[in-house]
Amino acid sequence: MYKLKKMKKIFLGLAVAASSIAFGQQFGAKAGLNVSSMTKDGTLSDQKSKIGFNAGIFANFPVGSNFSIQPEVLYSQYGDKEERTVDNSTVSWGRHLDYITIPVMAQYNIVDGLFVEFGPEFGFMVNDKFKVKNETSNSTISESSLQAQYPYNKFNFGLGIGGGYWFTENIGLNVRYVAGMTDATENVTVGGQTFDDNTKNNVFQAGLNFKF
Repeated sequence: MYKLKKMKKIFLGLAVAASSIAFGQQFGAKAGLNVSSMTKDGTLSDQKSKIGFNAGIFANFPVGSNFSIQPEVLYSQYGDKEERTVDNSTVSWGRHLDYITIPVMAQYNIVDGLFVEFGPEFGFMVNDKFKVKNETSNSTISESSLQAQYPYNKFNFGLGIGGGYWFTENIGLNVRYVAGMTDATENVTVGGQTFDDNTKNNVFQAGLNFKF
C-alpha cells in the first residue's frame, strides 16, 4: 500500500510537471538571411561568402524563470563562392548546399524580451550543387564530374551562439552564428590522388521570429 501511494505521488508530480511545460510552451515560425562560408584548415583565407536563406518552425519550452529550450526545424542554405586565377584564366566556383537543420538552443532571458542562446545544430543534406566556370573562356565544367571529385557528407554538426529581442509578444529579431564541427566534404580526389579536404560549414543568420 505504501509503495502504491508513493507511485501515485510520483505519477501525480510528473503529470503536474508535464502539464506546466505544455501550458507554458510556445510555438512559432521564423525566416531569415544566411551568409555562409566554408573554411579549410581553420582559415577563412580566399573564401567568399554566399547569400542564402533559412525558414522553418520552432517550439519554446520554459524550464525556469529565465531559461528555456528551443528546438527548431529549418530549411537552410549553406555553401560558399570563390574566384581564383589559374593558368592566366579567372575561374569562379559556387557550392550550394541545402540542409534540413535541427538546432536545439538553450536560451537565457537577460531582461524582458532580450535573450542569448547557445546549442548544437544537426544538419541533414537534401540538395547539393557545385558549379565551376572559366570566366575567361566562358566555359562551364561538368557538374557531374565535379560531384564525383568532391563528394559531400550528408550529415553536418555545428555549434550555434546568438541572441535576440522580442519587440512585441509575437514578433522578434534573432541573430545566430553556427560554426561547423564536422567536415562538410569527404576525401577529395584530384588527378588520381586522394586527400582530406577538411572543409567545414560556417554561417551567420539574421531574421524574424513569429509566435503563434
